[in-house]
Amino acid sequence: MNGEKGLFRNQNAGFTALASPVRREIGNRSSTRSFCVDDNDLEDGKASKERESSAQSLRLPKIQNQALLSGLAYCISSCSMILVNKFVLSSYGFSAPVFLMLYQNIVSVTIVSTLSLSGAVPTEPLTWNLIKVWLPVNIIFVGMLITSMFSLKYINVAMLTILKNVANVLTASGETYFFKKQHGTQVWVALMLMIISAVAGGITDLSFHAVGYIWQTLNCVLTAAYSLTLRHVMDSAKQVTKSGNLNELSMVLLNNVLSLPLGIILVLGLNEMEYLLQTSLLRMPEFWLVITASGVLGLGISFTSMWFLHQTSATTYSLVGSLNKIPLSIAGIVLFNVRTSVQNSLSILFGLLAGVFFARAKLRDNSPTL
Repeated sequence: MNGEKGLFRNQNAGFTALASPVRREIGNRSSTRSFCVDDNDLEDGKASKERESSAQSLRLPKIQNQALLSGLAYCISSCSMILVNKFVLSSYGFSAPVFLMLYQNIVSVTIVSTLSLSGAVPTEPLTWNLIKVWLPVNIIFVGMLITSMFSLKYINVAMLTILKNVANVLTASGETYFFKKQHGTQVWVALMLMIISAVAGGITDLSFHAVGYIWQTLNCVLTAAYSLTLRHVMDSAKQVTKSGNLNELSMVLLNNVLSLPLGIILVLGLNEMEYLLQTSLLRMPEFWLVITASGVLGLGISFTSMWFLHQTSATTYSLVGSLNKIPLSIAGIVLFNVRTSVQNSLSILFGLLAGVFFARAKLRDNSPTL
């Protein structure tokens, strides 16, 4: 999920997507990973060539209507990642979110390593110098994933989507304070609308859970810290690689490999092992199938986003990512029978539209041609 830079058909778009991830998961994995940061870092695009080389090096499928199919694949993978994680944590009642993160990372490392060894995708060798440079941002990355898991357990998907907008506010403020980056009036207006929607949504949230909101607040801080730190670490990391570059899949592999020992320590330190030895869920084959699918989906966000960016422009990618949150929020409410009110629904809709406005404003900010 993990920090990534833009490839655009229109090179004048001047836009970088860090996601995910994240989105997207998370981080971006959607809300938590792969694109670990949602759309809070649609920055100046100075490393667009990195994603171009990364996407071009992949053996993208040669089929018709690739723009439409890649967009659908990206939307489905990013939405599914959050919904599957929510299903595991809430519907199954799984109480070991750190272990879930650890297992998903193991799945990602296994797949990327296999593809790299087979020559299907290029990755940088994991040298000791590269690990030393990357470790600080990886610690933040792990914290971001874990807090996202904990918050997702207590907060419904629609409200989580709105609350994650707060990370955009923190990131934009950090860019201004640390990097002296100036944002236009429309960007700040959009960020203010995001704050209003988050506050209004929290006040009208019928399923309000204080613990979940605390975890999500911490997640927003870590998400912004990850985005801002990544900008600084990226330059240093490139200098210690053999190729002088660091593509997205190398970052995915690097983040997930380094997260494994940290994840094991946290599983033991938070006493999740006792729960894992007692729970009957780990004796259910279908449960293993579901959490394995969540790991595959998390990695899938990286591949589908690169495919989508290879077929479309920065504007399309950004707007689809923002609009994608609307069906995600609706699905989260319907699938998990979330109690809501008219006021809360309007707050969520207001926040989603503010996200679309923010994406457009950032693109205008970064490219006079849009």
